[in-house]
Amino acid sequence: MMSIFKTQKHKLVIVCLLFTVVSFAQKDTNVWKAQIALGLNSPSQSGFVEGFESKSVNFPTVNAGFQYMFKQQFGAKLDFGFNRFSSDGDSPDFKVNYTRINAQFVYDPTEMIGFLPQRMGLVAHAGPGYSFVKPLGDYSDNNLSFLNMMAGLEVHYALSEYMSIYADTSYIIGFGKDFDPVIDGFGSFNGNLLTITFGITFSLSGCHYC
Repeated sequence: MMSIFKTQKHKLVIVCLLFTVVSFAQKDTNVWKAQIALGLNSPSQSGFVEGFESKSVNFPTVNAGFQYMFKQQFGAKLDFGFNRFSSDGDSPDFKVNYTRINAQFVYDPTEMIGFLPQRMGLVAHAGPGYSFVKPLGDYSDNNLSFLNMMAGLEVHYALSEYMSIYADTSYIIGFGKDFDPVIDGFGSFNGNLLTITFGITFSLSGCHYC
């Protein structure tokens, strides 16, 4: 009888341990999210050499990334952005592909803000990255790459515990050097970039912190 009791007790302990492990594993996976967004961009005119001018508003901007929350309020994300802008006015014709990759710190103050409507949330993000500028057409040789610093604010509306739609406004500061000689800057860009995008955030395997 004692032998049977011990066996059942051991089985119960094993089941409890497995349940605990699975529970923690589920919590761990819930902190992973993915994002994708589409929108507009506006490059700073100071990033072009004299005589070249871009449209003030350009399409498209595409952002995509993965986010990991260490805690309910704090996390990090690695994201990629693609932007295209083109000439305007009396400027020589040009188009530029501006690509970036950034590692950012994420801060979610939603629970500390009492006046937000239900289902609404705010997420701030900021961090360093690298930008790649690729002119098209006649100026395709004037490629450029440089460090950047990005910061932005997202406004989320939860559709469910697994998914939310959001709007993001971000500013990317470029640390590109001056063009020397100036001809290297024809059709290229070494300045700052404002982006406004609209997208969706979804949990990859559950949603503990939506």
